[in-house]
Amino acid sequence: MGPNVRGAGSVSSGEMTVITSGVGRPAGVDTEVRSTRPYVPTLVLAATTGWLLWVGADTLMATGRLGATLAGGWTELAGPGFLAVVAAAVVCERIWPAQRRPLLAAGHIQDACFFVVYASCVVPIMTLLGVAFASLLGSHAGWMEATWTASWPLWLLVPLTLVAMDGANWLAHVADHRITALWRLHGVHHSQEELSVLTSFRAHPLVHITGFFLATIPVLFLMGDRPLAPVLITAYVCLGTLPHANVGWSFGFLGKLLVSPAYHRIHHSVDGPHGANLGIVLTIWDVLASRAVFPTAQSPVSVTGLVGRPLSVEQTDPRSPLPMLIGQLLEPFGQRPIIDQPTGPPKTR
Repeated sequence: MGPNVRGAGSVSSGEMTVITSGVGRPAGVDTEVRSTRPYVPTLVLAATTGWLLWVGADTLMATGRLGATLAGGWTELAGPGFLAVVAAAVVCERIWPAQRRPLLAAGHIQDACFFVVYASCVVPIMTLLGVAFASLLGSHAGWMEATWTASWPLWLLVPLTLVAMDGANWLAHVADHRITALWRLHGVHHSQEELSVLTSFRAHPLVHITGFFLATIPVLFLMGDRPLAPVLITAYVCLGTLPHANVGWSFGFLGKLLVSPAYHRIHHSVDGPHGANLGIVLTIWDVLASRAVFPTAQSPVSVTGLVGRPLSVEQTDPRSPLPMLIGQLLEPFGQRPIIDQPTGPPKTR
């Protein structure tokens, strides 16, 4: 859960999409398919998300907890503690930038617009999705709950749950890159060519469904009806947000365990190893899947964005931020094609 962090424990079919030659285009891709027809799988995801939001809201209204739960979700995901961490990261980007840019660079302004969408729409969506999946799984898959963990000490159970939840989020990220309908939504996040901590908020509101479903499973299995402390959710979201910061930090020896900005930038690279560094907070899942590419002191600063610019980007689009934002949110539904990302193990050049 979080800006671009999937579930955090609050409890293909269709047309081919390939692009023509363009900036940073890989060799051998020279076919173009363009269509203005709606992309049906993405519309189905939108309808499914709408139904889940109704389930979550109805569940909370039945118990009179709708307002309190939404307020609690905002505190966890966009409260003062989280905003303080983001603000500190912005300051660090000005002092130790990986790539020096103006404070009001086009990418930063556009990501600030995405933050408004995040705070006003995405946080409630994530909160209600968490409630919906917890309710549905608790009602129809109660057998999942491991009652024998009730006697486990919290100092063991909570870290284990957070690690399992991070693994579920990693699987959701893999799905985002492997399944076309999900990638069309996730591609909005990858379109940023001026990566910064604010890019964490550049996420399509419909992209969270897979992450929340998968992340709810280990939480329900291990914790049952015991909630994770809100401060732990906020800490997890912060750790998943900082890797987008425009700094060259690799976290030293901790970078072998935690996803650092230098590590995650490789994932956003236009011409780097494909399919690499999908981790959200922990690198262990990439290591186990042979997808980890750790930065070195000699590593160049990666150029970020999507190959060939299949989505509109503010660096070249003449539209003002608001029309640009609306266009970027609509494009996954079929206005423009989005190139599929390579999904196999990383291949170095």
